[in-house]
Amino acid sequence: MTPGGAPSWSFGPADSKKIEEVLDTLLYESNARCALLVDRTGQLVVTVGEQPDFDSAAFASLTAADFSANDQLASLIGEEEFSSLFHQGRSESMYLADVGKRLILVVLFNKQTTLGLVRIKIRNAVSDLNKAFEEVFGRERGEARPLERDFVNEAEDEIDRLFRE
Repeated sequence: MTPGGAPSWSFGPADSKKIEEVLDTLLYESNARCALLVDRTGQLVVTVGEQPDFDSAAFASLTAADFSANDQLASLIGEEEFSSLFHQGRSESMYLADVGKRLILVVLFNKQTTLGLVRIKIRNAVSDLNKAFEEVFGRERGEARPLERDFVNEAEDEIDRLFRE
């Protein structure tokens, strides 16, 4: 799992492991290539699977703008929101789904899989991610325990590793 950006909330090692497991399972079961989590401000949170060959920061920003524009379109036709979007290309496609009204799950896939399979598997993943992030968002509101020392140590190790590269 590759961290990105700086969302206004954070998750610890146990959260990270749970999120990675959900996304790995989604990719395996759907035969998709890559899953990205983007927050609604346009920050890339995590990437699992094949690393994209494009600027992930720009992609995350455009993803958030796309989802926001579609929220406005939904409103214009009397819908509260569109909880998912699909974009199909000649060889590459992407499916976007809302997670907890704060994140966007993006699944990139090619002709090795089908839209139907991705849609079925993404529903389970979104449900599992919603559960995982309920705790994360709860901590943000002060509803859970303070940061664990293990998380602080792991974060320091990650910072050290990043500056060595």
